[in-house]
Amino acid sequence: MSTLHTPSERIASTLSPPDLETTKVPGVSEVTSSGTAKPRPAQRNDQRHRKRAWLPWLGAALVVGLIVAGLWPKPLPVEMAAATMGTLRASVNEEGKTRIKNRYVLSAPVSGQLRRIPLKAGAEIRAGDTVAVIDPLAPVMLDARTRASAEARRDTAAANLDRANVQHRFALSELRRAEKLAADNTLSTQELETAQSREMTAAKEKVAAESALRQAEAELAEFASLGTPSSAARIPVVVRAPVSGRVLRLFEESSRAVTTGMPLMEIGDPGDLEVVIETLSRDGASISPGTRVVLEHWGGEPPLEARVRLVEPAAFTKVSALGVEEQRVNVVADIVTPVEQRRSLGDNFRVEARIVVWETDRTLKVPSGALFRRGSGWAAFVVIGDRAQLRTVQVGRTSGTETQVLEGVKEGDEVILYPGDRIQPGERVKRIKV
Repeated sequence: MSTLHTPSERIASTLSPPDLETTKVPGVSEVTSSGTAKPRPAQRNDQRHRKRAWLPWLGAALVVGLIVAGLWPKPLPVEMAAATMGTLRASVNEEGKTRIKNRYVLSAPVSGQLRRIPLKAGAEIRAGDTVAVIDPLAPVMLDARTRASAEARRDTAAANLDRANVQHRFALSELRRAEKLAADNTLSTQELETAQSREMTAAKEKVAAESALRQAEAELAEFASLGTPSSAARIPVVVRAPVSGRVLRLFEESSRAVTTGMPLMEIGDPGDLEVVIETLSRDGASISPGTRVVLEHWGGEPPLEARVRLVEPAAFTKVSALGVEEQRVNVVADIVTPVEQRRSLGDNFRVEARIVVWETDRTLKVPSGALFRRGSGWAAFVVIGDRAQLRTVQVGRTSGTETQVLEGVKEGDEVILYPGDRIQPGERVKRIKV
């Protein structure tokens, strides 16, 4: 059976083997020594063009992929905290000042010359100790003119007394005559009463004249007594401490003339302290006597314990640092921590008070920063897997940093802190550490 050959094959068969390696026929593909045909240059250019035509599409696809990857929603970084069971304390936090319960202000009982007080603020004293001595004031020196005026006043007072005696004797004799006539029914009752009135007036004038004479003579007696031994016999007045304690403040330390009632010093017992806390009136209404108070930042390391003794019944208006008028009330608490643990605490010291109005040993709580208002209630975002789920929660008491949760969250749930407006229900989130 004969074999059919193409023209190119017939031409190639007539040529010798060495010539077949480079033989080219117009319009025919190159033939190799092995008999395979090589592609023509036009075919190779076609293949290169087709490969280059895919490059723009590939670049476009890569750009689109990058854009999609860039715009693809990424998990939002958030802070998380777990709902835990533990103790919770609701308190009213305000600043307060310490003060001594019973303070005593010692004043000068008489006018005189105060001797220098040797005591200093903080000195310990006992009941009955002498704390101040007041010498009577020496009479004022009289010059010649003043002495002459005093002698003239004495002489005038003596003359007035003589005149008052004469007038009294005359009025008395008239009264006796009037009484005799009235007994004989020859004098009216009105005239008798007039005579009695004149006698009484004359008697009063006599007494006033005697007093004026004694006063004038006393002035001259003081002048005459200067430099005599009797002036040195004046007894000083001693002021004694009414209770044991410490000197809190000295009003007068140096020697000077004092008047009756002038304050000299203030004493009290620094161990017998109480705390006065200014609270808003609405907070004061929820505080009752016996409520526990924790005093912090008083200067020592351990907090001090106190108990509310009194909530004053009258409030007062106070302007806050922001210029807002507030109704405040004083809450008075007794410090129950032993004196040995607070010896450095004194009168009018500043403290930070936490008045515990409610506390429990075990309750479900979350950080207050995880809760936000939603309508008339509260809500929180709980993380399930890596998605934020909105939960409506029912809250109870709060301590400021932590809040009691009654419904909506269970123990161990992860809640998002400070979610803001960027978190939406179903949003992918991831935890970050701050």
